[in-house]
Parts: sequence; C-alpha cells; structure tokens
Amino acid sequence: MPPVPADPGPHPGAPDHGPANGAASGPSDGSSNGAGDGSSNGAASGPSNGAANGRAEQPGTPPPGVTETVVLRAITDDATPAPGHGAPPYPGAPVHPAPPQRHRAAGQPPFVPSSHPGQETPVAAQPAPQPEPRKQRGGRNLQAAIGVGVGLGVVIIASLFVVKALFLFVVMAAASVGVWELTSRLSERKQIKAPLIPLVVGGIAMIATGYWAGVEWAAASLALTGLAVMVWRMAEPPENYLRDITAGVFTAFYVPFLATFVAMMLAADDGPQRIVLFLIVTICSDTGAYAVGYKFGRTKLAPTISPGKTREGLAGGIGLSMLAGAVLMQLIIDGGSWWQGLILGGCAAVTATLGDLGESMIKRDLGIKDMGTLLPGHGGIMDRLDSLLPTAPVVWLLLAAFVGS
Repeated sequence: MPPVPADPGPHPGAPDHGPANGAASGPSDGSSNGAGDGSSNGAASGPSNGAANGRAEQPGTPPPGVTETVVLRAITDDATPAPGHGAPPYPGAPVHPAPPQRHRAAGQPPFVPSSHPGQETPVAAQPAPQPEPRKQRGGRNLQAAIGVGVGLGVVIIASLFVVKALFLFVVMAAASVGVWELTSRLSERKQIKAPLIPLVVGGIAMIATGYWAGVEWAAASLALTGLAVMVWRMAEPPENYLRDITAGVFTAFYVPFLATFVAMMLAADDGPQRIVLFLIVTICSDTGAYAVGYKFGRTKLAPTISPGKTREGLAGGIGLSMLAGAVLMQLIIDGGSWWQGLILGGCAAVTATLGDLGESMIKRDLGIKDMGTLLPGHGGIMDRLDSLLPTAPVVWLLLAAFVGS
C-alpha cells in the first residue's frame, strides 16, 4: 500500500498529552526520541495521537499551515494489500479492507475488475457455438426422399423399356391410389363423401380406353364416370348430395382423366422416349425452381398459397426445363428439333408450377400438410403427382403438334 510519511507534529496551540501519548506513539517516533522516554517531548503526539485528536475532529482536512505529501504506488492487478491493512489515499479517508488474493482454478470463469474493491464480477462461461442442423425442405427426411425417388425411377425405367404395357399398370395404380387419398382427405377434413368405387373403376376405364382407343373414348369414359357418381350417391340421404357429386366429378377429372394423357403418350411408337421427355422436363422445373429460389430467391411468387416459392425460382425452373427440353427433343424424339424443345420445356415448367400451386390450395383448404404418408420423405402419391398431372395434357398436345401422335 502507499506509504504515508509521519505527521510533522501538532500545530501551535495543540494540547500536550504527556507520557501516555508518548507511549502510544508509532515506532518511527520512538526510534528518534528514545523508546522509554516518558517526557512530553519524547515521541510527542506521534501519528496515532494526531489521528486520534486532530484528524478525528476534522477528517480528511490537514492542519492549517502544514503541507503533506502523499506518495501513491501505481495500482496494478497483482498489487493486493494484506487483509485489513489497506491505507487511505489521503489522511482521514475511510479505509476499505482489501479483498484476499483470489486464485482462479482450472475451468473457473475469469473475473471482471470492479470499481468497488472486493466486488469482482465473474464472467459467465459461454457455451461453445453449436453448428446449425442441416435445413431440409419442408422439414422432410432428405435421405428417405432420395431413396424413394431412386426406387420410383427404377420402377418407371424398368416398366418402360422392358415391357411397355407394364408402365400402363403403373399409371393405373398411381391414379387409383391418388383417388383414394383425395377422397379420404375430403371425408376426414370436410365430411365430403365422394363415392370411391365408381371413381376408381371409372379412372381405370379412362386410362385403358385412352391407351387403346384414343382421347375420344377417354372423354366418353369421363362422362360415364360422372353419371355413375351421381347414381351411386343416391343410395345415401339427400343432404349434401350436390356437394358430394361435385367433389366426385372434380376428383374424376383431376386425377384419372389427366393421367390418361400419360397413357396416350405411351401409345405412340416412341412412347417410352416421350414419357422420359415428359418426366425429365417436369422434374427439371421443380429442381431448377428449388435451387435458384434457395440461392437467389427474394420476391415471393404466391405468399398466401406457397410461401416458399419465389419469382426468381420460377425463372430458374423455366430455364432449366427449357434447356432439358431442347436437348432431349433433339436427341431422343424422332423428327424433333431443339427449338421445339425450348417451347415444350417452357410450357411444361409453367403448368407444373400451376399444378403445384393448385395442390397447395387444396391442402390449405383442407388444413393438411401432405395428402398421405405412403412415400417416406415425399408424403402421398398425390404430393408427387401435383405437378405431373396438369403437365401431361400440355406435353401430349405439343408433341402431337410438333411430331404427330
């Protein structure tokens, strides 16, 4: 602590305290005047006497006419006085007991110096930053989604190029499951009872007649399916009859009739190649929209319907789909040209996006996230057919116009 020089003595007129005061004088006075001196001058009114009589009456104020010099040592972090022996910065100042030296053990948080002695504030140990979990689109299981996608691709390719008619049964099965998923969700969420049996039977008839007889017979099958739905629903009470048959006719058109155009593409001589072109341009539309939207997406496309879609993503999907269409149309379609592929790819990307938004509208109205749980990582069959179904008639029509049916 900073040394304080001895008081030069009492000012003139200060009372003399005799031997008792001399005995109480500090060691510095005793050494200069004699330790056993009992006179009033030996160690007369040493520092403790002055502090007891003069300084106690007027704390912090030096006697008149006397100049004191206080030498302070530089305060550092390691300069810690002994407990109970802290010296005031000037005579008469209050004495703060110095805190004991604190040693920080291994793993103990450091201390922040405080303006108040003995009140150091410990710094809370901050946990190490953890890496953020990998984001996945829509909270889906990415590994399961990839595995299911690869499995579906193998089934499609094998059925297309081994026995072409096998792919027709794949289309029928997918449409039947899609009808079941849609009617089940309508019944669960809205209590709409669209007849399932006539819809499944009529859907299979549409796909089969479209493949073997053409679009006229497929349209006739759609009309007959609508009539069958009306008759089948008559077995129930008349309440909500109009609502139920309307939902049934919509389901017949939305799922199996649109899927019939896939069967009609398959019926052509180069049917497998047309199906590959149709699937790849649709998949490229979704992939390009996701990749570009994830990296550069800023402007929402339809925030109230699908908040994740952006205009930048739509442009990316159209661009990638046009590129794929141009390459495939030139390479695998007999009589096809690259500029025809550009047109086909652009139209397919637009209809695929509209189909995705339409499916999102239905699911928001029903208050559900997915149409089903049949495909891990994807949801239901309808969650995979949402962009394919409305794209199928557009691609079929453009191929018929460009290279014939």
